[in-house]
Amino acid sequence: MRRLGVASMALALAVVVPATAASAGSTTRSQVRSQVLQPVAQPVATAAAPAGIAAKSAYLYDYTKGKTLWTRSPDTKLPVGSITKTMTALLVIKAGHLDRKITISKKYADYVKKYGASQAYLAVGDQVTVGQLLYAMMLPSGCDAAYALADSYGPGWTGFVKKMNAQAQALGMKNTHYANFDGLPWPTATAGYSTARDQITLARTAMKYTTFRTVVAKASYTVTKTAGGHSYTWKTTNRLLGTYPGMLGIKTGHTNAAGYCLLFAARRSSRTVIGVVLNSSVTDEKVRFTDAAKALDWAYNTHTPVQLLPLSRVALD
Repeated sequence: MRRLGVASMALALAVVVPATAASAGSTTRSQVRSQVLQPVAQPVATAAAPAGIAAKSAYLYDYTKGKTLWTRSPDTKLPVGSITKTMTALLVIKAGHLDRKITISKKYADYVKKYGASQAYLAVGDQVTVGQLLYAMMLPSGCDAAYALADSYGPGWTGFVKKMNAQAQALGMKNTHYANFDGLPWPTATAGYSTARDQITLARTAMKYTTFRTVVAKASYTVTKTAGGHSYTWKTTNRLLGTYPGMLGIKTGHTNAAGYCLLFAARRSSRTVIGVVLNSSVTDEKVRFTDAAKALDWAYNTHTPVQLLPLSRVALD
Protein backbone atom coordinates (compact mmCIF):
# COMPACT_ATOMS: atom_id res chain seq x y z
CA MET A 1 0.00 0.00 0.00
CA ARG A 2 1.12 3.58 -0.61
CA ARG A 3 1.58 6.19 2.12
CA LEU A 4 -1.38 8.62 2.10
CA GLY A 5 -0.48 12.17 1.09
CA VAL A 6 -1.75 15.30 2.82
CA ALA A 7 -4.75 15.59 0.54
CA SER A 8 -5.72 11.95 1.13
CA MET A 9 -5.36 12.30 4.90
CA ALA A 10 -7.54 15.41 4.92
CA LEU A 11 -10.21 13.56 2.96
CA ALA A 12 -10.16 10.70 5.45
CA LEU A 13 -10.58 13.11 8.36
CA ALA A 14 -13.36 15.01 6.61
CA VAL A 15 -15.33 11.78 6.42
CA VAL A 16 -14.62 10.48 9.92
CA VAL A 17 -14.94 13.56 12.11
CA PRO A 18 -18.35 14.97 11.06
CA ALA A 19 -19.90 11.52 11.31
CA THR A 20 -18.65 11.19 14.89
CA ALA A 21 -19.96 14.65 15.80
CA ALA A 22 -23.37 13.98 14.33
CA SER A 23 -23.81 10.75 16.28
CA ALA A 24 -22.84 12.40 19.58
CA GLY A 25 -25.25 15.28 19.08
CA SER A 26 -23.53 17.51 21.64
CA THR A 27 -19.88 17.37 20.52
CA THR A 28 -18.12 20.70 21.24
CA ARG A 29 -15.80 22.59 18.89
CA SER A 30 -12.84 21.80 21.16
CA GLN A 31 -13.68 18.09 21.03
CA VAL A 32 -13.86 18.14 17.23
CA ARG A 33 -10.57 20.06 17.08
CA SER A 34 -9.01 17.47 19.39
CA GLN A 35 -10.18 14.66 17.13
CA VAL A 36 -8.79 16.36 14.04
CA LEU A 37 -5.38 16.79 15.66
CA GLN A 38 -5.09 13.10 16.56
CA PRO A 39 -2.51 11.35 14.27
CA VAL A 40 -3.94 8.77 11.92
CA ALA A 41 -1.62 5.74 11.63
CA GLN A 42 -0.74 4.90 8.04
CA PRO A 43 1.22 1.92 6.71
CA VAL A 44 4.76 2.59 5.52
CA ALA A 45 4.91 1.63 1.86
CA THR A 46 7.46 1.15 -0.88
CA ALA A 47 7.74 4.00 -3.37
CA ALA A 48 5.78 3.59 -6.58
CA ALA A 49 9.00 3.58 -8.61
CA PRO A 50 12.74 3.36 -7.92
CA ALA A 51 14.31 6.76 -7.40
CA GLY A 52 17.40 8.18 -9.04
CA ILE A 53 17.49 5.99 -12.15
CA ALA A 54 19.33 7.82 -14.93
CA ALA A 55 18.67 5.37 -17.79
CA LYS A 56 16.68 6.61 -20.78
CA SER A 57 14.88 3.27 -20.94
CA ALA A 58 14.52 0.55 -18.32
CA TYR A 59 12.53 -2.51 -17.33
CA LEU A 60 12.33 -4.47 -14.08
CA TYR A 61 10.68 -7.90 -14.06
CA ASP A 62 9.92 -10.34 -11.25
CA TYR A 63 11.01 -13.61 -12.86
CA THR A 64 9.78 -15.72 -9.95
CA LYS A 65 6.29 -14.24 -9.82
CA GLY A 66 6.05 -13.63 -13.56
CA LYS A 67 5.10 -9.97 -13.43
CA THR A 68 6.42 -6.56 -14.46
CA LEU A 69 7.53 -4.42 -11.53
CA TRP A 70 8.45 -1.13 -13.21
CA THR A 71 9.25 0.32 -16.63
CA ARG A 72 10.51 3.49 -18.25
CA SER A 73 10.02 3.97 -22.00
CA PRO A 74 10.01 0.18 -22.43
CA ASP A 75 9.27 0.20 -26.17
CA THR A 76 11.69 2.91 -27.28
CA LYS A 77 14.06 1.51 -29.92
CA LEU A 78 17.69 1.98 -28.94
CA PRO A 79 21.05 0.39 -29.81
CA VAL A 80 22.12 -1.97 -27.03
CA GLY A 81 25.81 -2.53 -27.78
CA SER A 82 27.27 -5.82 -26.61
CA ILE A 83 24.08 -6.90 -24.88
CA THR A 84 23.55 -8.21 -28.44
CA LYS A 85 25.89 -11.07 -27.49
CA THR A 86 23.15 -12.47 -25.25
CA MET A 87 21.26 -13.54 -28.37
CA THR A 88 24.47 -14.94 -29.89
CA ALA A 89 25.03 -17.02 -26.75
CA LEU A 90 21.44 -18.24 -26.69
CA LEU A 91 21.56 -19.50 -30.28
CA VAL A 92 24.88 -21.28 -29.75
CA ILE A 93 23.69 -22.95 -26.55
CA LYS A 94 20.48 -24.08 -28.22
CA ALA A 95 22.46 -25.52 -31.14
CA GLY A 96 24.71 -27.49 -28.79
CA HIS A 97 28.00 -29.26 -29.53
CA LEU A 98 29.77 -27.16 -26.91
CA ASP A 99 32.79 -29.49 -26.90
CA ARG A 100 33.43 -28.79 -30.58
CA LYS A 101 36.78 -27.11 -31.22
CA ILE A 102 37.07 -23.98 -33.34
CA THR A 103 40.37 -22.84 -34.80
CA ILE A 104 40.92 -19.13 -34.30
CA SER A 105 41.30 -17.46 -37.67
CA LYS A 106 43.32 -14.34 -38.44
CA LYS A 107 40.16 -12.61 -39.64
CA TYR A 108 38.80 -12.68 -36.09
CA ALA A 109 41.87 -10.83 -34.80
CA ASP A 110 41.81 -8.43 -37.75
CA TYR A 111 38.13 -7.69 -37.05
CA VAL A 112 38.65 -6.48 -33.48
CA LYS A 113 41.66 -4.46 -34.56
CA LYS A 114 39.68 -2.78 -37.34
CA TYR A 115 36.90 -1.65 -35.00
CA GLY A 116 38.96 -1.15 -31.84
CA ALA A 117 36.57 -3.60 -30.22
CA SER A 118 36.64 -5.32 -26.84
CA GLN A 119 38.30 -8.70 -27.17
CA ALA A 120 39.32 -11.93 -25.49
CA TYR A 121 42.77 -11.73 -27.10
CA LEU A 122 42.38 -15.09 -28.82
CA ALA A 123 45.61 -16.21 -30.47
CA VAL A 124 45.48 -17.04 -34.16
CA GLY A 125 45.80 -20.79 -34.70
CA ASP A 126 44.59 -21.77 -31.22
CA GLN A 127 41.90 -24.41 -30.96
CA VAL A 128 39.26 -23.37 -28.47
CA THR A 129 36.05 -25.22 -27.59
CA VAL A 130 32.67 -23.64 -28.15
CA GLY A 131 32.03 -23.75 -24.43
CA GLN A 132 35.23 -21.83 -23.76
CA LEU A 133 34.35 -19.29 -26.43
CA LEU A 134 31.07 -18.60 -24.65
CA TYR A 135 33.08 -17.45 -21.63
CA ALA A 136 35.43 -15.49 -23.91
CA MET A 137 32.45 -13.69 -25.42
CA MET A 138 30.29 -13.08 -22.35
CA LEU A 139 32.89 -12.21 -19.67
CA PRO A 140 35.41 -9.84 -21.31
CA SER A 141 32.89 -9.20 -24.10
CA GLY A 142 35.21 -10.60 -26.74
CA CYS A 143 34.12 -9.60 -30.20
CA ASP A 144 36.74 -11.97 -31.59
CA ALA A 145 34.98 -14.83 -29.77
CA ALA A 146 31.58 -13.65 -31.00
CA TYR A 147 32.85 -13.61 -34.58
CA ALA A 148 34.31 -17.13 -34.21
CA LEU A 149 30.99 -18.46 -32.91
CA ALA A 150 28.84 -16.70 -35.50
CA ASP A 151 31.14 -17.76 -38.32
CA SER A 152 31.02 -21.40 -37.22
CA TYR A 153 27.32 -21.66 -36.38
CA GLY A 154 25.96 -19.60 -39.29
CA PRO A 155 27.49 -21.06 -41.27
CA GLY A 156 29.11 -17.69 -41.95
CA TRP A 157 28.26 -14.61 -39.90
CA THR A 158 25.58 -13.39 -42.31
CA GLY A 159 23.71 -16.66 -41.96
CA PHE A 160 24.03 -16.45 -38.20
CA VAL A 161 22.62 -12.92 -38.04
CA LYS A 162 19.60 -14.14 -40.02
CA LYS A 163 19.10 -16.78 -37.34
CA MET A 164 19.35 -14.10 -34.65
CA ASN A 165 16.55 -12.08 -36.23
CA ALA A 166 14.44 -15.19 -36.81
CA GLN A 167 14.83 -16.13 -33.13
CA ALA A 168 13.90 -12.60 -32.07
CA GLN A 169 10.70 -12.80 -34.07
CA ALA A 170 9.91 -16.24 -32.68
CA LEU A 171 10.25 -14.88 -29.15
CA GLY A 172 7.93 -11.96 -29.92
CA MET A 173 10.71 -9.35 -29.85
CA LYS A 174 8.81 -7.19 -32.32
CA ASN A 175 10.95 -4.07 -31.93
CA THR A 176 14.37 -5.69 -32.31
CA HIS A 177 16.69 -5.92 -35.29
CA TYR A 178 20.19 -7.38 -35.24
CA ALA A 179 22.64 -5.93 -37.77
CA ASN A 180 25.54 -8.07 -36.60
CA PHE A 181 26.54 -10.69 -34.03
CA ASP A 182 28.17 -8.50 -31.36
CA GLY A 183 26.48 -5.09 -31.27
CA LEU A 184 29.33 -3.06 -32.74
CA PRO A 185 28.14 0.09 -34.54
CA TRP A 186 28.27 -1.20 -38.12
CA PRO A 187 27.11 -0.86 -40.84
CA THR A 188 25.79 2.22 -39.00
CA ALA A 189 25.68 3.26 -35.35
CA THR A 190 21.95 2.54 -35.07
CA ALA A 191 21.53 -0.28 -37.60
CA GLY A 192 21.03 -2.73 -34.75
CA TYR A 193 18.46 -1.88 -32.09
CA SER A 194 16.11 -3.29 -29.50
CA THR A 195 13.94 -2.19 -26.58
CA ALA A 196 14.00 -2.71 -22.84
CA ARG A 197 10.88 -4.88 -23.07
CA ASP A 198 12.40 -7.08 -25.77
CA GLN A 199 15.63 -7.51 -23.82
CA ILE A 200 13.69 -8.75 -20.80
CA THR A 201 11.96 -11.24 -23.09
CA LEU A 202 15.36 -12.43 -24.31
CA ALA A 203 16.81 -12.67 -20.80
CA ARG A 204 13.81 -14.62 -19.53
CA THR A 205 14.42 -17.18 -22.27
CA ALA A 206 18.20 -17.35 -21.91
CA MET A 207 18.06 -17.79 -18.14
CA LYS A 208 16.13 -21.05 -18.62
CA TYR A 209 19.36 -22.67 -19.85
CA THR A 210 21.76 -23.97 -17.22
CA THR A 211 24.79 -23.34 -19.43
CA PHE A 212 23.84 -19.71 -19.94
CA ARG A 213 23.28 -19.15 -16.21
CA THR A 214 26.61 -20.77 -15.41
CA VAL A 215 28.56 -18.68 -17.91
CA VAL A 216 27.14 -15.27 -17.02
CA ALA A 217 27.52 -15.89 -13.28
CA LYS A 218 31.30 -16.26 -13.51
CA ALA A 219 33.48 -13.35 -12.42
CA SER A 220 36.45 -14.98 -14.13
CA TYR A 221 37.25 -18.08 -16.15
CA THR A 222 40.61 -19.70 -16.92
CA VAL A 223 41.62 -21.95 -19.79
CA THR A 224 44.80 -23.90 -19.10
CA LYS A 225 47.50 -24.20 -21.73
CA THR A 226 47.22 -27.26 -23.96
CA ALA A 227 48.93 -28.59 -27.06
CA GLY A 228 46.18 -26.92 -29.07
CA GLY A 229 46.56 -23.43 -27.69
CA HIS A 230 47.54 -20.85 -25.11
CA SER A 231 46.25 -20.33 -21.59
CA TYR A 232 43.67 -17.60 -21.01
CA THR A 233 42.01 -15.88 -18.07
CA TRP A 234 38.92 -13.85 -18.84
CA LYS A 235 37.30 -11.47 -16.35
CA THR A 236 33.78 -10.11 -16.35
CA THR A 237 32.81 -6.59 -17.38
CA ASN A 238 29.88 -6.70 -14.93
CA ARG A 239 31.24 -4.72 -11.99
CA LEU A 240 28.36 -5.81 -9.71
CA LEU A 241 29.15 -9.51 -10.01
CA GLY A 242 30.52 -10.70 -6.69
CA THR A 243 29.93 -7.35 -5.00
CA TYR A 244 26.14 -6.88 -5.09
CA PRO A 245 24.50 -9.62 -2.99
CA GLY A 246 22.60 -12.11 -5.14
CA MET A 247 23.87 -10.81 -8.50
CA LEU A 248 23.55 -13.51 -11.18
CA GLY A 249 25.19 -11.67 -14.09
CA ILE A 250 24.10 -11.19 -17.50
CA LYS A 251 25.72 -8.69 -19.90
CA THR A 252 27.12 -5.20 -20.27
CA GLY A 253 26.89 -3.14 -23.43
CA HIS A 254 28.34 0.08 -24.79
CA THR A 255 28.81 2.07 -27.97
CA ASN A 256 28.80 5.82 -28.39
CA ALA A 257 25.23 5.63 -29.69
CA ALA A 258 24.02 3.11 -27.09
CA GLY A 259 25.63 4.74 -24.08
CA TYR A 260 26.41 2.50 -21.14
CA CYS A 261 23.88 -0.32 -20.72
CA LEU A 262 23.36 -3.35 -18.51
CA LEU A 263 21.13 -6.42 -18.70
CA PHE A 264 21.14 -8.00 -15.24
CA ALA A 265 19.58 -10.55 -12.92
CA ALA A 266 19.71 -11.13 -9.17
CA ARG A 267 18.26 -13.57 -6.67
CA ARG A 268 17.44 -12.89 -3.04
CA SER A 269 15.16 -14.81 -0.67
CA SER A 270 14.22 -17.31 -3.40
CA ARG A 271 13.07 -14.47 -5.65
CA THR A 272 14.74 -13.74 -8.99
CA VAL A 273 14.46 -10.30 -10.57
CA ILE A 274 15.61 -9.50 -14.11
CA GLY A 275 16.22 -5.96 -15.30
CA VAL A 276 17.78 -3.81 -17.97
CA VAL A 277 18.95 -0.20 -18.11
CA LEU A 278 19.67 1.33 -21.52
CA ASN A 279 21.76 4.46 -22.01
CA SER A 280 22.32 5.19 -18.33
CA SER A 281 25.08 7.59 -19.34
CA VAL A 282 27.17 8.44 -22.37
CA THR A 283 30.20 9.47 -20.30
CA ASP A 284 30.24 7.56 -16.99
CA GLU A 285 30.30 3.76 -17.18
CA LYS A 286 29.55 3.42 -13.43
CA VAL A 287 26.04 4.85 -13.73
CA ARG A 288 24.58 1.70 -15.33
CA PHE A 289 25.69 -0.28 -12.26
CA THR A 290 24.32 2.21 -9.74
CA ASP A 291 21.09 2.29 -11.77
CA ALA A 292 20.84 -1.50 -11.56
CA ALA A 293 21.59 -1.54 -7.84
CA LYS A 294 18.95 1.12 -7.13
CA ALA A 295 16.37 -0.77 -9.17
CA LEU A 296 17.12 -4.06 -7.41
CA ASP A 297 17.13 -2.43 -3.97
CA TRP A 298 13.69 -1.02 -4.75
CA ALA A 299 12.45 -4.43 -5.90
CA TYR A 300 13.75 -6.17 -2.78
CA ASN A 301 12.91 -3.24 -0.46
CA THR A 302 16.50 -3.07 0.77
CA HIS A 303 19.39 -0.63 0.75
CA THR A 304 22.76 -1.98 -0.38
CA PRO A 305 25.95 0.11 -0.40
CA VAL A 306 27.19 -0.12 -3.99
CA GLN A 307 30.62 -1.61 -4.41
CA LEU A 308 32.08 -2.18 -7.87
CA LEU A 309 34.81 -4.46 -9.11
CA PRO A 310 37.88 -2.29 -9.69
CA LEU A 311 38.47 -1.11 -13.22
CA SER A 312 41.85 -2.82 -13.26
CA ARG A 313 40.02 -6.13 -13.31
CA VAL A 314 37.66 -5.41 -16.16
CA ALA A 315 37.59 -4.09 -19.70
CA LEU A 316 35.11 -1.35 -20.51
CA ASP A 317 32.28 -2.36 -22.80
